[in-house]
Amino acid sequence: MFDPSTAVVALRLKDATSWWDGVNESPVWQDRIFHLLAALYGIVAVVALVQLVRIQLRVPEYGWTTQKVFHFLNFLVNGVRCLVFVFRRDVQKLNPEIIQHIVLDMPSLAFFTTYALLVLFWAEIYYQARAVSTDGLRPTFYTINGVVYAIQIILWLILWWKPIPVLIILSKMFFAGVSLFAALGFLLYGGR
Repeated sequence: MFDPSTAVVALRLKDATSWWDGVNESPVWQDRIFHLLAALYGIVAVVALVQLVRIQLRVPEYGWTTQKVFHFLNFLVNGVRCLVFVFRRDVQKLNPEIIQHIVLDMPSLAFFTTYALLVLFWAEIYYQARAVSTDGLRPTFYTINGVVYAIQIILWLILWWKPIPVLIILSKMFFAGVSLFAALGFLLYGGR
């Protein structure tokens, strides 16, 4: 037996998905969304730069502290992401294709370093409060970052030599794993 209410629901669902398809395929909507993202990343970059300048003006005698480096890296990451979104169409035309991957992946690497630095800062505070030595934390931070960058550079070199679609997926999964690793550090030391 035919239920007219089911047909109405199905028609509404079809309209909802066709609306999204229209937005998803529209260059105007894509441009608006990417320009909005560029503006948001630009705002975050400016805020990070203002924070860096404020800290430097307040305590110039301390040099490059962890906090100053964090704000500088935040400015750099978000500024580059802002530019990538502004020049998105130009980035998509870069040849060879490996340059596209490097331009799109490099901010993610710097993002990992930025937030690994924040985790390092929290870990140092936590261990100093417990009167535990923090001598091994910075070398561990440098080692982890070195390994992450080395693996990513190796993946880029392999992709440049022979662009295998599976390696592109592996590269994206690597970034997801690295981000998960940083999030676990956030949970561990941010919660303490």
